[in-house]
Amino acid sequence: MPITPATATHSSSNGTAEAILLELVDENGVTIGTAEKLSAHQPPGRLHRAFSVFLFDEQGRLLLQQRALGKYHSPGVWSNTCCGHPYPGEAPFAAAARRTHEELGVSPTLLAEAGTVRYNHPDPDSGLVEQEYNHLFVGMVQSPLRPDPEEVGTTAFVTPAELAERHAKDTFSSWFMTVLDAARPAVRELTGPAAGW
Repeated sequence: MPITPATATHSSSNGTAEAILLELVDENGVTIGTAEKLSAHQPPGRLHRAFSVFLFDEQGRLLLQQRALGKYHSPGVWSNTCCGHPYPGEAPFAAAARRTHEELGVSPTLLAEAGTVRYNHPDPDSGLVEQEYNHLFVGMVQSPLRPDPEEVGTTAFVTPAELAERHAKDTFSSWFMTVLDAARPAVRELTGPAAGW
């Protein structure tokens, strides 16, 4: 990962991983402190800043990812293109672009803000809680994907009908439908009526 001002404080000089900190926020999304990532997700959960990205191809199909089996939270489930947490002091837009490249090896050709959504989703499988103030982004992807196997198991581009079929038979992240529904107005504006979102 390239060292930037936002990531410099999250890597040590000897290459060992340090605790990842998240921004804690109030109900209006105003930063009120920080917490270590895992502790923020332990019940009952602490409200923190997050982001979700929805990228589409030129045919208006949504890029899904199946989370890698080695992830401590929601391993092996399907979810939106990319999601994560800004580092303290990092703009959500910058975090969304950074994380999309880290996970999928691609930079969006277009990325636009699509509002925010606040939710509380316990994950029964892991026992963790997603208590998030989530910044939404929609965009386009036109380059070949190069997923990081430690982050992403596999990917798929889907139409709305294909998503409905997959959602009925596969396991999706607890937050997926909440963030997709919140992003739909921006998705429809991006993809146009013919795409069916």
